[in-house]
Amino acid sequence: MAGPSLAELGVSANGARAALIAFGQSCGPLTKRTDTSGLTSPQDWVNACTAAPSWPEGNALGFFSAYFETAVIGDGNAFLTGYYEPEILASHTLQSGYYTPIYRRPPDLIDVDLGQFSDSLKGKRIRGRVEGKNFVPYHDRAQIESGLLSGKGLEIAWAADPIEFFFLQIQGSGRLKLPDGQIIRVGYDGQNGRDYVGIGGLLRERGVLQPGQSSMEGLIGYLRSQSDGGRAIMQENKSFVFFRELSGGPVGALGIEVTPRVTVAADPAFVPLGAPVILSVDRPEANGVWVAQDTGGAIKGANRFDTFWGAGQEARTIAGGMSSRGRAWLLLPVGTVARIASGGSGAAPSLP
Repeated sequence: MAGPSLAELGVSANGARAALIAFGQSCGPLTKRTDTSGLTSPQDWVNACTAAPSWPEGNALGFFSAYFETAVIGDGNAFLTGYYEPEILASHTLQSGYYTPIYRRPPDLIDVDLGQFSDSLKGKRIRGRVEGKNFVPYHDRAQIESGLLSGKGLEIAWAADPIEFFFLQIQGSGRLKLPDGQIIRVGYDGQNGRDYVGIGGLLRERGVLQPGQSSMEGLIGYLRSQSDGGRAIMQENKSFVFFRELSGGPVGALGIEVTPRVTVAADPAFVPLGAPVILSVDRPEANGVWVAQDTGGAIKGANRFDTFWGAGQEARTIAGGMSSRGRAWLLLPVGTVARIASGGSGAAPSLP
């Protein structure tokens, strides 16, 4: 269903300018990759991507108005969280005070595109490993933390704090501060294929969190209060993230650097990666135009988004406390909505 105009949604000029720059950076992969949502084809984006590099940034609102139309996916009721680029203490060598390994992607972790085996499984992937003649699930968090990968030369570094490392994995990228002050940036390089389990939601369901403990800082405090340092609770999230060293900033699912306060992670089964998204929610700082440049293990569903806030204490505070609801509108190239409504988009999600 076509939605309101940008003007009606109150999108600011500054927000549109930042989104225009980020959108232009997305155009390389956007005009080449397959849109797993089924909503668009690479050709749909060519006109906007051709215009973006030379479009006057001072009239960014005009760009989005000229080349896009708003659409609602599903019921349009959005739920937002936040992520940021954390900095944790680490060492290149295993030494006193640094015992938690930060692993690079293991060579036996295999991605399988199920769409190669059946059209009904198009867009679906699984990860695992070969054991004998069988393809089996990869080791879970508890197994990896028990030392199954140790001694294989996969360690990038060792973290000083297992809880801070756990949250680095949730964020997907960050900075390692070495004892000599050197900073190493690391980014997501795959995950073990196990389902992500949000321990915050788990603890809320059990009724063990006190008022004020639902934020990231509250969760960290709760984990530190446990006799085992929160190890058992963290291991209930069987998902384990692997990293690689980066030469620049954190890189999202499109293979380009993510932009603070502009990049949003979305579910590519519903939202084309590279597409602009307008959010109008109950946290004013999250309102405006974002660009879907990333994905996340917990980001599943038509209107589930994870907003990126950059690095530093302010970003940590905003991201760690971000839990917001409201409305979301997807910006699609002009003409796309009519084509989808006429049934010409293949197996795309429905636009009510």
